[in-house]
Amino acid sequence: MRRKLLPGICLVLAIIAVSAVGCGGITPPSAPKVESWSALFSQQTTGIWVTGEGKVSAVPDVAILNLGVEVQADTVAEAQSWATKVMTDVLDKLDDHGIAEKDIQTRRFSIYPVRRWSEKDAKEILIGYRVTNTVTAKVRDVDETGTIIDAVAKAGGDYIRINSISFTVDDPSAYHEEAREKAMADAEAKAKQLADLGDVKLGEVTYISEGGLVPVPRAVYVETMPMPAPAGAPTPISLGETEIRLTVQVAYSIE
Repeated sequence: MRRKLLPGICLVLAIIAVSAVGCGGITPPSAPKVESWSALFSQQTTGIWVTGEGKVSAVPDVAILNLGVEVQADTVAEAQSWATKVMTDVLDKLDDHGIAEKDIQTRRFSIYPVRRWSEKDAKEILIGYRVTNTVTAKVRDVDETGTIIDAVAKAGGDYIRINSISFTVDDPSAYHEEAREKAMADAEAKAKQLADLGDVKLGEVTYISEGGLVPVPRAVYVETMPMPAPAGAPTPISLGETEIRLTVQVAYSIE
């Protein structure tokens, strides 16, 4: 039996040997050349890196009112019902003055119990429930801001809460372009100064990254007056200016 298997085994070994010789001349494909991490890191740290800042002042054309109502009653149902009525009156006044529905957004709505400490009972006792409903309203005709404040204050009565006003620019794209130009000029001036101080020659720009693009709204906090303003004299509101800031990070080569 072993003598019959021997020729077959020899034949298989011979085929394996020939296949190994035939494949010996084939070279596997080489792996793509990859730069070392140190080389990549070096590319990011060579040259002169600076941060330029551009600032542009703009006259606001939009006012953002943060206002709402706050009602306290013995029961949740009573407080919520009265708050709904007052807020509806306030929203109607905003509509009367041309504030579009899309420019009004609910910012906060809460219902919570109100308690006070009782010396007699030596514990807190429940005295009612408070409902707060706050919205922001975008006033596109900023000259009407004072008049709108007076109107909602009258509609809301003692329940109105006018928390703050902020001013901004509705379409700041033109100011962004000017801020970019100033930021790049600022970066170039800094890079040239660094090159002079380092006694080197400033090369070409190799990297640019835009950072913060921030219109800075100017906030004004307002306390609701218990007495309405005299007829014909709306609450005075001063627009002032708002600032738009932008930064760029720029890298220059050294020649």
